[in-house]
Amino acid sequence: MTNVLEHPTFRRITDQVGKFNLKGKKLLIPDMAPIGARLFAACFRAFGVDAEVMETCKGLDLGKAFTSGKECYPCQVTLGDVLYHLNREKERLGKDFRPEDYVYFLPEADGPCRFGMYNKFQRLVLDRFPQFADVKIAYLSTADAYSTDGILPPEEASIFKKLSYVGMIVVDVLDRITWRVRPYERIPGATDRLIEEAVKKLEVLLSQKGMELPFNEIYEIVDDTATKAKLLIDPRIPRKPKIGIVGEIYLRTHPGANQNLIREIERFGGEVVNSSLAEWFNFVSYEGLRKLGREMQLAWHLGYRRNLLPLARKFLAQGLEVGYQLLRQKQVYDRVLARLDIQPDHSVWTIERHLKRYGLFSFQIGTEAALSIGGAIEYVLEGFDGIVNVFPFTCMPSTVCAAILRPILAKYRIPYLDVAYDDSVQPNREMAIRTFLYQATQRKLHKAKGA
Repeated sequence: MTNVLEHPTFRRITDQVGKFNLKGKKLLIPDMAPIGARLFAACFRAFGVDAEVMETCKGLDLGKAFTSGKECYPCQVTLGDVLYHLNREKERLGKDFRPEDYVYFLPEADGPCRFGMYNKFQRLVLDRFPQFADVKIAYLSTADAYSTDGILPPEEASIFKKLSYVGMIVVDVLDRITWRVRPYERIPGATDRLIEEAVKKLEVLLSQKGMELPFNEIYEIVDDTATKAKLLIDPRIPRKPKIGIVGEIYLRTHPGANQNLIREIERFGGEVVNSSLAEWFNFVSYEGLRKLGREMQLAWHLGYRRNLLPLARKFLAQGLEVGYQLLRQKQVYDRVLARLDIQPDHSVWTIERHLKRYGLFSFQIGTEAALSIGGAIEYVLEGFDGIVNVFPFTCMPSTVCAAILRPILAKYRIPYLDVAYDDSVQPNREMAIRTFLYQATQRKLHKAKGA
């Protein structure tokens, strides 16, 4: 009997999708969180990888043309982005276009989320274009806690992971500076200009000195930005209702895909805090630690003593990585909080404690639903005035999240809004946001009166 895995289609998925050495390649990075994608590309450039953030949403028609509608919206956006970019490159370079010089970066997740299959699916789509068949797809995966082994030489992979993690924390902090200051700025646009100036400095620093792990210089740029941002606040403007955003990580961090939801909420009188990028990565690292712990317990109970020592070594290494991440995150937040009262990040352990305490969900099930449900509860306990759940239309984890959160928040009279996205614009979208903000404002007023 023929092994189905030897079929050319399956061989393409395994041979052309994986962890490839990116040295000397043109790495194409989808634009998810705008600041995050730029700093992530800068981290790659520090290690000799010609990384570029692709323009986003301009190829959406292409993404829709090669999907059936059963995929979630991020798949359509990212597929459209890479097809649009490669077509533009082929037009620009003509006969000099060499598809084998390009690598498309599309991470994956294990578990029930469809996102875990999109790099395989998009491989099949790229293979429908003979001129793009030699463009490889590289990924990092939650299955091994986003290990960078394989995409860079061994002596550089761990340095890159440390650098990119700190870069991600900086992205979270810059976003939180923006959300804290922009609704209260004296001069419209001043906050965005300040943050853009900081991002450009960080791009240069990371690209030129990233391999040296220049954390002190990174921190100084962030410190200076926080200090200057505080001066932009008009103290005469009273604090506005605080809105916490949870949901699917791509949609809630991609302004083009979520139709600039954060700015819309700010326009109608809210102050926003979006769940951080680090929250997800900390969750993945923590889940890797829990998984190794379960494997050690199983090996002990089954009498596989020879497996215990290798597992213990992996457990220790993963524990050190989790500790490193928490240390770096605390360093950045502590420095900024000494200058500006941004919102601290949620602890994964606190989120899990809320889930256990109220019996709402379990980390054993996984997916972003665990973070969204626990994160929403944490927002409420921190005194937020409303919760928004952002997700792709038909997203299973977020639909589960909505089913759990809506009745709980309604019981305690917490304004709540589900915002599901595909490529369409709902005719009542603005009315829904304005109504939600009115409810959140009333809640804030009632709290101030002690009602």
